[in-house]
Amino acid sequence: MFESRYLFGYDFNSYDAFTEVDEGFFSGFGGFFSGGPPLFNFLFTIIPLIIVGTILFVIIKGLTTYFRNNAAERLTEQARILTKRTNVSGGSGDSSAFTTYYITFEFEDGHRSEFQVKADEYGLLVEGDEGRLTYQGTRYLGFERMKNPLRS
Repeated sequence: MFESRYLFGYDFNSYDAFTEVDEGFFSGFGGFFSGGPPLFNFLFTIIPLIIVGTILFVIIKGLTTYFRNNAAERLTEQARILTKRTNVSGGSGDSSAFTTYYITFEFEDGHRSEFQVKADEYGLLVEGDEGRLTYQGTRYLGFERMKNPLRS
């Protein structure tokens, strides 16, 4: 009395149209990705791996620097402020800009090192200032300016 209706060769009353799973690269995901184009399957795998790999690289690099600085000896040496610079990032559209401050110090033996400093330290120090720089590895800890008779 009732006849079955077919949509693209499948019976409406049959669940086979929605449960068939072809063997494919992502067949373990319930058939959602099975039978997809190979390029799509490849890119859908590689791009998340690149993103996760980059995040892990940044975390591992940051932790390595942190532990290396903690293991380094805390040094205080005579130094002179050679240059100051800033790096501004962001600030396009609705995002706010972020400024990072750097100071390059020259030591008595002639070698130079650049350290990231806080904004208030950056504002207080002037190129040409001489004093005692305290640092630990690549971590800036402070600069004690020596009195200059011309600035008293």
